[in-house]
Amino acid sequence: MEIARAAAGLFVRQGLRATRAEDIAQAAGIAPRTFYRYFATKEEAVAPLYAAGTERWAEAVRTAPPALSVPEALEHGALHTLTPGVGVSHSSWTWVRPLIRMAESSSGLRRVWAEVCQAGERTLGEVLAERMAQTDDLGTARIPSVTSPELRFAAAVASAAVRTAVEGWAFGEEPTGTGAQAGPADLALRNLRELRHFPWTEIGGAAR
Repeated sequence: MEIARAAAGLFVRQGLRATRAEDIAQAAGIAPRTFYRYFATKEEAVAPLYAAGTERWAEAVRTAPPALSVPEALEHGALHTLTPGVGVSHSSWTWVRPLIRMAESSSGLRRVWAEVCQAGERTLGEVLAERMAQTDDLGTARIPSVTSPELRFAAAVASAAVRTAVEGWAFGEEPTGTGAQAGPADLALRNLRELRHFPWTEIGGAAR
């Protein structure tokens, strides 16, 4: 993560084009050969920062109170993850907006962002399957298949709801912080509320 933070800092301060992999290695206090041991390109260096957000959201959904329905757990996770100072520190949000904006004009960063979002979607699918597990008459948990078309679609829709909220906020004109350093939580919740009428009960017959 130290390499990722060093890369993000350089990208934001001096621009993506002006930053070399060697500059990132120097800022992180490592040799260039060590950098290339972990990353093939300079753009890939920020993948851990992109991934941290998707992983935090999936984990927040996973650990949401059991009494919450699936759509409520998704909203709970988004509120926890996308509210600065709650799931993520206030200082971390200073990197979010410029890094996402950079992905719009850089094919390398755009590819990294897309791959991270796709991986996050798969992780969310696993989390949703766990939350929708049923217990049969023998007390055995029956978990919906993560490869089922219904579950894959549900994870894709939920992931897109949050991703587009984050991207919309990043390209919007709202200030990075208004007192409490507002993040994209409101946009994400607005999108996720549309999923309250999603046919969750048709996925393994387990959602509440």
